[in-house]
Amino acid sequence: MSDPATDIDLPPVASLPTLVTPFDADETVDHDALSALAEWTIDRGVDGLVPCGTTGEFASLTVAERRAVIETTVEAADGRVPVVAGAGATTAGDVREFIEDAAAVGADAALVPSPYYHAANDPAGNRLFYQRVADGSELPIYLYNIPACTGGPIALETVTELAPHDAIHGIKDTSGDFSAVERFIGETPSSFRVFQGYDDHFVGAWVMGSNGGMNALAGVFPKAFRTLCDALEAGDLGRARAIQRHVLSPVFGACLDHGFAPGAKVALQVRGMIDHATVRPPLVELGGKARTDIADAVEDALAYLE
Repeated sequence: MSDPATDIDLPPVASLPTLVTPFDADETVDHDALSALAEWTIDRGVDGLVPCGTTGEFASLTVAERRAVIETTVEAADGRVPVVAGAGATTAGDVREFIEDAAAVGADAALVPSPYYHAANDPAGNRLFYQRVADGSELPIYLYNIPACTGGPIALETVTELAPHDAIHGIKDTSGDFSAVERFIGETPSSFRVFQGYDDHFVGAWVMGSNGGMNALAGVFPKAFRTLCDALEAGDLGRARAIQRHVLSPVFGACLDHGFAPGAKVALQVRGMIDHATVRPPLVELGGKARTDIADAVEDALAYLE
């Protein structure tokens, strides 16, 4: 079992794809496709895997399905890269149970968004929520700031108050707010990792001092993200910016326009990595212009990478 006080091992600029949860046409989880997808991304140089996140449609999975998805991912990783399991829920007690489940099947850390539906009406609410989650946690924890899905941001004061907790090791920021990322980096200890979740801001966040990203498109273009991270480590900002401009930004924009989890599945289907782009309600599978927009962006990105 992981020691919650010990952070996972990652390079200075890390790429951790947030994996989709593949479904068959009848909406059952396709574990064979998930395993193959995890293997494909690892072979192309990613530094970790993140199942059951936003892109993984965690809120549309049953408790048993979430545990099974994490277990399949852990088995596919086979100790080669750490698995950071999504553990989102509306109560601290439920999150603790999800973390226990993730630990039981071998996950290395947990990614915990702030509560959704009842968003905190005061910064103290998120602080109390995370303290209850972290106290006695079996896994290292990363906070997850995604206000578009939770109804409100995690305040800077909350992050700085939580950063010293032994079990809390960093934050994934998907706010799209560069100033928030800059403040998280500047006002927390250097050991507190800040990951960019907004793919379009990967390079800019690194320039400000981020530790890399947990990104959906790293699961679609894992080799490109590896090249991007290597370029940043080598100081080749021009190469990194070119990948951002020609690959990440166009595909990210197309997916964002039409719904990110459905869009990521279309992108993976275009790449031949999954058979179905099926999602569960309230999400709907993309077709028509939406599918064409994403497919065209993916094909253009692949042409650039050749």
